[in-house]
Amino acid sequence: MTGEEEPTSLAGQLLVATPLTGDFFQRSVVLVLHHDEGGATGVTLNKPMEAHVGAVLPDWQPHVTPPGVLFQGGPVQTDSAMGLVSVPGGEAAQTEALGISMLFGGLALVDLDAPPPLVVPEVSGLRIFVGYAGWSEGQLEAELIEGAWYVVEREPRDPFHESADLWRDILVRQHNSLSLLANYTQHPEHN
Repeated sequence: MTGEEEPTSLAGQLLVATPLTGDFFQRSVVLVLHHDEGGATGVTLNKPMEAHVGAVLPDWQPHVTPPGVLFQGGPVQTDSAMGLVSVPGGEAAQTEALGISMLFGGLALVDLDAPPPLVVPEVSGLRIFVGYAGWSEGQLEAELIEGAWYVVEREPRDPFHESADLWRDILVRQHNSLSLLANYTQHPEHN
């Protein structure tokens, strides 16, 4: 160690795209699942797809949180899916045998190969994401310095939020100048 502080992990935090962020992540909200010196991974919470879960995972369709569609988790490994669940009792819940891997704050990943009848009684929310967002070593930190993301606290139901505009809703609830950006538009002529 060179006397420098260990970087603070952003796992469990939300990355809210700034107006500078374009392409895939424009007006995105990303839940950081893992972050350390080697990089970071997360899922984009507010990119519902038109495909219903039943089109690829029919056994899980009756159990997903509305609107019942797949979500585009990110541009990495778009041929894979992951299930994010809320577990009542959080880390105290005994879920490892059920194919549930605890992350933080009552959130966990679920093995989508597990039989839903074993898992569903243990969870209270379920979203299925296609692909994920990923950053290599130092990449996320560089994007933060460039001003591409706001880092904000996650509320328990954010991953299962049903609003049409999660990006705006999260900015509105901030108790600082970020709340002013909630009404930002890329088309001011529409005002």
